Amino acid sequence: MDIQTDQVKVDGGDVQIDSYLATPTEAGSFPGVVVIQEVFGVNDHIRDVTRRIAREGYVAVAPAIYQRQAPGFEVGYSEEELELGRKYKNQTKASELLNDIQAAINYLKNQPQVKQDGVGCIGFCFGGHVAYLAATLPDTKATATLYGAGIATNTPGGGEPTINLTPKIKGTIYAFFGTEDPLIPQEDVEQIEAALLEHEIPHMVFRYRGASHGFFCDQRASYNQAAAEDAWEKVKQLFSKELK
Repeated sequence: MDIQTDQVKVDGGDVQIDSYLATPTEAGSFPGVVVIQEVFGVNDHIRDVTRRIAREGYVAVAPAIYQRQAPGFEVGYSEEELELGRKYKNQTKASELLNDIQAAINYLKNQPQVKQDGVGCIGFCFGGHVAYLAATLPDTKATATLYGAGIATNTPGGGEPTINLTPKIKGTIYAFFGTEDPLIPQEDVEQIEAALLEHEIPHMVFRYRGASHGFFCDQRASYNQAAAEDAWEKVKQLFSKELK
């Protein structure tokens, strides 16, 4: 499907959020999807994912979730850039992140070509953690969280771990992890799966043997083509089933 892209501002109330928008060019009504960045910002990889989703027949927007900490932040994958991204991650708060994702959802719902009956959400790395938070928002019908670290142990800004919000998850959630991820112990994955089961949240948990953190990103040394391709098919199935 042919698409067009734009840089837009999403009204977050106390902040105007720089966002990357990808939209099918053909006439029609399409589901909306929010794409949530890694610690590296809305960089080339995140823009690429946003375009890929739009080509599948969605209106996709990637808000800059570091807007308060570092407007315009976008880096690559060196150790120095990673540390800078983590610095800003540690300054975020769950309440502000939820505000900003809801703002992105509201932006999508205000677009004339976007269907009004719920949106999807996908996040990677820190964005995978934020996606788990965003799954609790009333408008979220389908969530894909890829290698979201810390879900079982903490929450942005401090407080009870994000896993404690599992009973509030709306819709269906798919979670993707690599078995060799140094940032996500397999015990955390087991805790997440157990919580989803306990609270009867529609879900699937995928574990990719031999895959490490960042396995979906073809610009990182940890890219795992087989895992990435399988995860992409699963994400498409989720969004197609729950949103179309």
